[in-house]
Amino acid sequence: MRALASARLGADFTKLWTASAVSNIGDGVTMAAGPLLVASVSDNPALVAGAAFAQQLPWLMFALISGAYVDRLDRRQLVVAVNLVRAAALAGLAATIATETVTVPIIYTVLFLLGTGETLADTAMGALLPSVVAPEKLPSANARLYASFTIGNQFIAKPLGAWLFVISAAVPFGLDAFTFATAAALIAGIRLGPTLEQQPQPDASLHDEIAAGVRWLWRHRLLRTLAVTMGLGNIAFGAAFAVFVLYCRQRLDLSDVGYGFLLTAFAVGGLFGTTVAAKLTRALGTTTVLRAGLVIEVVTHVTLAVTTTPWVAAVILVVFSIHAMVWGITVASVRQRTVPENLRGRVASVYALLDLGGAALGSLLGGLFASVWEITTPFWIAAVVMTAVTTLAWHRLREATA
Repeated sequence: MRALASARLGADFTKLWTASAVSNIGDGVTMAAGPLLVASVSDNPALVAGAAFAQQLPWLMFALISGAYVDRLDRRQLVVAVNLVRAAALAGLAATIATETVTVPIIYTVLFLLGTGETLADTAMGALLPSVVAPEKLPSANARLYASFTIGNQFIAKPLGAWLFVISAAVPFGLDAFTFATAAALIAGIRLGPTLEQQPQPDASLHDEIAAGVRWLWRHRLLRTLAVTMGLGNIAFGAAFAVFVLYCRQRLDLSDVGYGFLLTAFAVGGLFGTTVAAKLTRALGTTTVLRAGLVIEVVTHVTLAVTTTPWVAAVILVVFSIHAMVWGITVASVRQRTVPENLRGRVASVYALLDLGGAALGSLLGGLFASVWEITTPFWIAAVVMTAVTTLAWHRLREATA
């Protein structure tokens, strides 16, 4: 049924949707297998957390620059080129694993390249969608993309990645390389009109273009609050979950496959969140939904810090992922209604910087905290941080419901 619905959105959207679905499976496999690979080379919490930081660091370094270049270059060709580079990098990593020459620096380098590619390809894919789907069909198209991400990246890929790693450590990364190459071929087949294939060159300098987006966001009180809240929340989340694979082994006493299946708890909640986000917002109001989400974050970190029972961890992860999906959809809708069309790409890149850059900083801090203290220390610190964030943002979030 979903394939038929995608077909009704046009052949070009079907190619874009299929490319996204295929690469999301590959991404999810690597997300599950990557920490297992580092943990097989070293049991140092700082080094394990450093792998997540290496992939997220490019969002800190390049998010704003990538957002500006996406508006200057041919977006389709950019996605194709980036996917081919990522496929080559992953194939190289798989080769070093197969020949038993893989090292932590090699893993970090490949993950950094993957993260750099994400800053360009993810932004470009979002900007490319309106070029292949009519404006009135964008909500349906986005819904299918969100659903395929959740099903492919979270449900299918996470346990698959852990299972494949157990069979052969090189296989998950070779599979991801294949998915990127396949996605590149599909995107290359998308037909765009001449005016859409060549993006106009802006008159302002790159610095001025970036600065305009930053200034606009910072002057808007509600969106500034949401952006800063998201950034701080992701620092807390990144710190807590950077050592999640070690947390599952040491605290919950789970096997590698058990770790992979626990990750699917995120997918269960995320998929449900896509179906209830709009209903919750209509029934409760945007302000209530956002405030409730912050409370859920605090409860999640405290629960994971206290429990040693896998099913308790799974339940709270389901609840957390429902919140994360509802929060993401709600904030995106607020932003899309508010930001002028000519600034959406640059404002989105500022959000990405705070969102994924915050997660990168958190990953670095989480490894350090777990190395110096206990494996649960990052969760306790995250709970304290989110309590402070909730208190500070509570009043200003009332502006979200107009």
